[in-house]
Amino acid sequence: MIRGLHHIAILCSDREASLRFYTALGFVLYESHTRPERHDEILMLRGHGITLELFVSGCNPARVTGPEAYGLRHLALAVDTLEEVLRTLTEAGYEPESIRRDTFTGERMTFVKDPDGLPIELHE
Repeated sequence: MIRGLHHIAILCSDREASLRFYTALGFVLYESHTRPERHDEILMLRGHGITLELFVSGCNPARVTGPEAYGLRHLALAVDTLEEVLRTLTEAGYEPESIRRDTFTGERMTFVKDPDGLPIELHE
């Protein structure tokens, strides 16, 4: 049976921009693999009990943003304090949306987009 989530794979267009964004969220690069035959590089990051596998390549099409395509809609991360995470992201040059309440749970939450437009939900 399923024991849990193993990792999350994300397609990225810019190595440095993606590393800057995900390290601002507290993830740490621990391994990388260049694959010349596929014209990409795989960056493995860990943080908060989560493993991210970033596939960096300039060959993929841009993310569809509107209308939304089927598939992964967003990545949601649980945070202790929204203000602390938003301050870190803002200081790093990112523009999170304003904090609001989840319609169903009443919990505080917001969104910020990674450098390739993937929405990252931050949930308190």
